[in-house]
Amino acid sequence: MRNSLVFAVLGAGHGGQALAGYLAIKGFEVRLFNRTPERLRPIQLLGGIQVEGEISGFAPVPVATSDIREAIRGAQVIMVVTPATGHRDIAERLSPYLEDGQIIVLNPGRTGGALEVRQTLKERGCSKKVMIAEAQTFLFASRISGPAQVRIFRIKNSIPVAALPAYQTVHVVQTLRVALPQFIPEDNVLKTSFNNIGAVFHPTITILNAARIESTHGEFDYYIEGVTPSIALILEEVDRERIRVAEALGVRAITAREWLYSAYDVSGRDLFEAIQNNAGYRGIRAPSTIYHRYITEDVPTSLVPMASLGKMLGVSTPTIDSLIHLACVLHRRDYWKEGRTVEKLGLQGLSIKEIHALVATDEG
Repeated sequence: MRNSLVFAVLGAGHGGQALAGYLAIKGFEVRLFNRTPERLRPIQLLGGIQVEGEISGFAPVPVATSDIREAIRGAQVIMVVTPATGHRDIAERLSPYLEDGQIIVLNPGRTGGALEVRQTLKERGCSKKVMIAEAQTFLFASRISGPAQVRIFRIKNSIPVAALPAYQTVHVVQTLRVALPQFIPEDNVLKTSFNNIGAVFHPTITILNAARIESTHGEFDYYIEGVTPSIALILEEVDRERIRVAEALGVRAITAREWLYSAYDVSGRDLFEAIQNNAGYRGIRAPSTIYHRYITEDVPTSLVPMASLGKMLGVSTPTIDSLIHLACVLHRRDYWKEGRTVEKLGLQGLSIKEIHALVATDEG
């Protein structure tokens, strides 16, 4: 029996196809949007997505479109499953067509995603009363395995979600839990933004495995083989710097090891052992190139805002700064300029008290 809650899933990559397929198998109406129509054609031809792994079956997707207005019309929940570098563009595309009461969820927001979407809608003059929320991480470890075919390697146990402003979080999570009971409420978007563990894992592992990625075209297990004891030491230092910036902002961020236990039920004496103990990471291959979202997304939308906030708050982040610099060198791009700085998030010059007021009540 089909549930009355309607979802629009924006983005037909690894995560978007997995989420659309999961929701459709669970009996919810799903509309799938992608900016480029080519990726949608196999789904349109088959009328849905074949899902394998933790959940399996054929997922009907009657609407797969590159028309964002068609995708979101009448949908109660808009699930944004694009790289965080696309959040501003998605918000601009959504702004003329949003309807009062709709919930926009960034899956995930990385660091500062909800703040960026809020600011973009404001700049575009959108007056609709919508709720903006961000997830701390993505629900699945998943990969596209063929045309209109996706594999879900693991469904995480719990996904903290926060709305901007925070007082709307309970309503947002209650709505989401009808379909996705893994979602749980978080205090505010500062917590979800700083508990962004992808900021710790993705850029570090990718940059430090650059030679192996280029020589093998990614033919190795990204987490299991890509994280050696030495690389784990650098991951732990990035993690400590992230936590120190959060503490200066008045936020208690969880460690990467705590996150692994919460999301995957795995533990270890140190971060290296915890990663090796995670069966959900086995079989996830490395990117085939260093020109991948683990750098192009996670550096400007995760590491840059953390370092920028650290600078504003007087907290040094030498390891994070070094990774940003290496990413700039590798890609010949200025990620400091492209990234989510405090200026772009509307936080420049605000006191800690004013930042907390902004995320709690939308007043600063």
